[in-house]
Amino acid sequence: MPFPRSGRALQSLSAAAMSTLLLASAMKHFRDPGFYRQVVPGYLCLEDSRGGTQPDRRRPLAVMTKDEWIAVSGLLELAAAVGILVPPARRATATALTAMYAVFLAGHVDALRNAYGPDGTPVLRLVHSLRLPLQAPLIVWAWSLRKPLPGAHT
Repeated sequence: MPFPRSGRALQSLSAAAMSTLLLASAMKHFRDPGFYRQVVPGYLCLEDSRGGTQPDRRRPLAVMTKDEWIAVSGLLELAAAVGILVPPARRATATALTAMYAVFLAGHVDALRNAYGPDGTPVLRLVHSLRLPLQAPLIVWAWSLRKPLPGAHT
């Protein structure tokens, strides 16, 4: 016999699990930012090969340093961890989260490309070969949280 609110309970549980994952990731952005450095594409960063932070006209998308990108993405994940738990905000948060994960694909592809480049190592190849495909289920999961709650008026 099905429970009348099982769909709502399942979606709430899924949102809570996503929130927990986002919270853990957001905390890691600030405790261990080095973990994320390789997935921030160089073309988005102000740093040059000498470590300076002067704007490079050849990189028009470079608006922040790697550390700033890492901090901003950590703050976005923290905001999403809260927003995904609030039913009236869930659809908008899940949509933004889906877009965020899709945008993160560029960083994972760049990291994988670098891992197979001259400075890559077998460990980096393995790590980034595993990290990139993990984005697909995250995108699908975030998108699934956009569905309205059963019995909710939209």
